[in-house]
Amino acid sequence: MRRNLRVLQRGPYDPAHRAVGGAVWRATRTPLGPATLRVAPDAGAGEVVGEAWGPGAEWILDRLPALLGADDDPSAFVPRHRLVAEAHRRHPGLRLVRTGLVLESLIPSILEQKVTTDEAYRAWRLLLRRHGEPAPGPPGRLPEHMYVMPGPRTWALIPSWEWHRAGVDGKRSSAILRAVARARRMEEAARMDPAAAVTRLTAIPGIGPWTAAETLQRVSGAADAVTVGDLHLPGTVVYALTGARDGDDARMLELLAPYAGQRHRATRLILATGRTPPRRAPRFPVGDIARL
Repeated sequence: MRRNLRVLQRGPYDPAHRAVGGAVWRATRTPLGPATLRVAPDAGAGEVVGEAWGPGAEWILDRLPALLGADDDPSAFVPRHRLVAEAHRRHPGLRLVRTGLVLESLIPSILEQKVTTDEAYRAWRLLLRRHGEPAPGPPGRLPEHMYVMPGPRTWALIPSWEWHRAGVDGKRSSAILRAVARARRMEEAARMDPAAAVTRLTAIPGIGPWTAAETLQRVSGAADAVTVGDLHLPGTVVYALTGARDGDDARMLELLAPYAGQRHRATRLILATGRTPPRRAPRFPVGDIARL
């Protein structure tokens, strides 16, 4: 459960996602308002138990099975490489989660464009802590410093210097502002088929195939939403499957072609093996435009 939900966490200090002991806490903004969800496995009963607080509690509990991957169909996946078959055998509980909430995944995905993950995680953390609202929940049980992300109007009112302070350049902040201005239209993508959803998201300037795929993987558990345009993923997939270095998107898509309809699941399994090309260059430097 924790591994499947980890894809929703934006860094180790995400104010909206916390793993404590065996439980996972999520602070989220539903159509009915803020909510905090706590899910934990009950080993004795072989079940996962969910509790929720806030105006959106009923909404999020109704959709808890989908969040945990109940709507996913892993039986449709057929391994085509020995490495993938071994990963499939070792990770039988892998499920693609489904939040049903677009902006919650779209905004942090935009923040991750063209920067290091550390920069994006810092921006998300600072923006939520400064402009979000404290997560609802039981005092004494709720982990400290959890926040629900801002609503569309609050995002729209964040002044330019606050974006700058969080290290977000004008291109990314403008894309977010365009998206929240069309929040209702963006959220409709959660109920569309994958092709139509990509078309809806990428109609916003500043949202391309990479961002759309990263969003739909979390929003609707899109099993075929393979991420293209990523700095590291093509090299990792190509190296894991062939041992060759310097793989690009074209070669990655060629290798993933036998998994048509399940390409995202295939990449998740490949990443689960931990097989990555040896590093040959220093890490990309972390930028900080807030100091400029």
